[in-house]
Amino acid sequence: MKKIFALLLVLCMIFALSACGKSGGTTSSEAPAAESGEFKPDGPVTLIVAYKAGSGTDGPARILAQFAEKYIGQTVVVENVDGGSGSIGWSQLAAADPDGMTIGVMNLPNFNNSIVNELGTYTTASFKAICNHVTETSIVIVRADDDRFPDLDALVAYGKEHDGELKASTNGAKASNHIGAQAFANSAGFKYIDIPQGGTADQLLSLRNKESDFTVVKLGDIAGQESAYRVLGIFAAERDSRIPDVPTLAEKGLYDQWLGSSRAIVAPAGVSDAVIGFYEEALKKTMEDPDYLAAASSFDTNFQDHAATAALIEQQQQFAESLGAEFWGE
Repeated sequence: MKKIFALLLVLCMIFALSACGKSGGTTSSEAPAAESGEFKPDGPVTLIVAYKAGSGTDGPARILAQFAEKYIGQTVVVENVDGGSGSIGWSQLAAADPDGMTIGVMNLPNFNNSIVNELGTYTTASFKAICNHVTETSIVIVRADDDRFPDLDALVAYGKEHDGELKASTNGAKASNHIGAQAFANSAGFKYIDIPQGGTADQLLSLRNKESDFTVVKLGDIAGQESAYRVLGIFAAERDSRIPDVPTLAEKGLYDQWLGSSRAIVAPAGVSDAVIGFYEEALKKTMEDPDYLAAASSFDTNFQDHAATAALIEQQQQFAESLGAEFWGE
């Protein structure tokens, strides 16, 4: 009888342990939970800007960084890496650890021209698009106090009468604003002297210091400084409501296509799709934020998603490669 009782007691203990094993924690036979594949930065995020502080690229980037912190959940630190017409900064971005903690601004078509001109060892494949941030239209400007050029007709007439004498400051050899100056002069039928600078800020300073006679920049580049310049023409299909009295170049029988630049947000090529998805969503929300839009009113925010931005980068590469020796007058 005692043996039977002992056997029953053992069986009860076995059943009890078995029940605890089924209702308790994971057993060795259970598979581990699958990874979610999600990404979230675990510290300050670096945003590389390939131009100096105070440049036309830097200002919008800092506004984006400021308001993006709300949606990224971390501090966004703007790192200015100036030099080589942007190539030094883009080289640093391409070589960054693809862990999602470093992203950057890609200026189009400056970036593409740096590839054409072999200023860096990177290619379009060295980066992965996140989204587009800004699209800006090019304008022709002179100093506000330069009485020689009250309008675009006067500048064109002077250029033809003094062929090869006018000086134009640009943001670097064959960079975006140099393309604009060349397109304008080609269509107007005169030659000029290019005064290349390290970036748009220096380009504008050169004009203000009377080292050059005219220049081509983007409309947003002169925000807050409008009184220092006279805008003579805009590279657009229609007049801009912000400067309604300024004619398009096409109206004057000159360059008849849109011209300008885009500023995209990109990451090193090795980042995961989860990284791209995280920043694409966070920056879209940023660019829809009313407070951001109020702060960014001086430039043209133009969100485009990852796919559209990737296509834009390749399209601009084709554009840059199409500008042959004939365009540059070589």
